[in-house]
Amino acid sequence: MSPFLNAPRPGDRPVLVAGGISDSHTWNLVYLQLLLEEHGHRVVNLGPCVPEDLLIAEALAHHPALIVVSSVNGHGYHDGMRTVTRLREHPALAAVPAVIGGKLGIAGPCGAEETAALRAAGYDAVFDDSAEGVAAFRRMLGALPQRALV
Repeated sequence: MSPFLNAPRPGDRPVLVAGGISDSHTWNLVYLQLLLEEHGHRVVNLGPCVPEDLLIAEALAHHPALIVVSSVNGHGYHDGMRTVTRLREHPALAAVPAVIGGKLGIAGPCGAEETAALRAAGYDAVFDDSAEGVAAFRRMLGALPQRALV
């Protein structure tokens, strides 16, 4: 039996949503889940304070179309660097799209240097918590395969 027979079709693959390891906020994760579902995506919401080992295990189990890491507490840059580094160490997760967004710095939005560092570490996109950041995230969602809404 071919291993590809049970492989998820692109639109069936969920989006994994997780809070950073030090971020105990949940409202952002609920918002993201509702936004993603509104755009036709199945969501696995791992909740706040997600350890890297749990995120990796869930990503390996679910074969997600996208991993979204969200921060509200301002430690997203530091937490996110550690998280994406660990994710990208796994060959099966090396090509899974991963994005980070929210309040990524305690002194305000990340600058171009920090954003470039997050991308160089392995994030496919970095979104700040501004209206433009949310609009850019929504545009990115339009490029993802969606499941049928029947």
